[in-house]
Amino acid sequence: MNFSDEEIQRYARHILLPEVGGTGQEALKNASVLVIGAGGLGSPVALYLAAAGVGRIGLVDDDVVDLSNLQRQIAHVTDRVGQPKVESAARAMRAINPGTRVDCHNVRLAADNARALVRGYDLVCDGSDNFATRYLVADACALEGRTLISAAVLRFEGQLSTFRPGGPCYRCLYPEAPPAGTVPSCAEAGVFGAVTGVMGTLQATEALKEILGIGESLSGRLLVWDALAMRFHTITLPPDPDCALCGAHPAIHDLSAHHAPAPAQCGVPEGVAP
Repeated sequence: MNFSDEEIQRYARHILLPEVGGTGQEALKNASVLVIGAGGLGSPVALYLAAAGVGRIGLVDDDVVDLSNLQRQIAHVTDRVGQPKVESAARAMRAINPGTRVDCHNVRLAADNARALVRGYDLVCDGSDNFATRYLVADACALEGRTLISAAVLRFEGQLSTFRPGGPCYRCLYPEAPPAGTVPSCAEAGVFGAVTGVMGTLQATEALKEILGIGESLSGRLLVWDALAMRFHTITLPPDPDCALCGAHPAIHDLSAHHAPAPAQCGVPEGVAP
């Protein structure tokens, strides 16, 4: 194991776990995860992945920090209002763990860059806040053979599932996006701040489990949480043989992807190598 004394001390509580140990911690160090969205879900995902010692984390978000974000987006602080979210989140991640490499993709995920972005990482965590992006991420992950861990929140509720290559995919669960205007956004209906923290933390937990190959995966299951009732329940998600993405005769084959721009190294102090 290629660990410094400082790393052994930093990850001591992980290494003590038989399910992780030194071998598992090395797997985390060698892993790469792409986080879509640096907001309410992406903040705890990115912070916990960095704290856990994931070696390379990519952040995709073209937005800037707004004062209204700070009620739930814990990677950002008041004096960074107006700054790009990827830069702000990267600063928080490196403050926790300078050994994690952070790739800043200050872009909006689109059909011409989604597959190239996804292709560059082992695993993808989607914390986006709109259906167009969710379907684009799901399609890109399925086409590139990447495991996707997807979470969503609204008001006092959250949902979480893992979509592995060869298993039921996002379109098996939701074949098509709902008609425009039928499902309100968080900006329209509101969201309880701590709910995003719980769901993002669960999302990070599932990502770490997938990297380590431990526990029972959420693949083929949907976890639903009602915070007001403090009730979790799990729904079985069977594959859809007629799914347009992963079924016997898929209709979705290509996103017309082009090469994505190289990520900027963000959150790295001057004179410090990534």
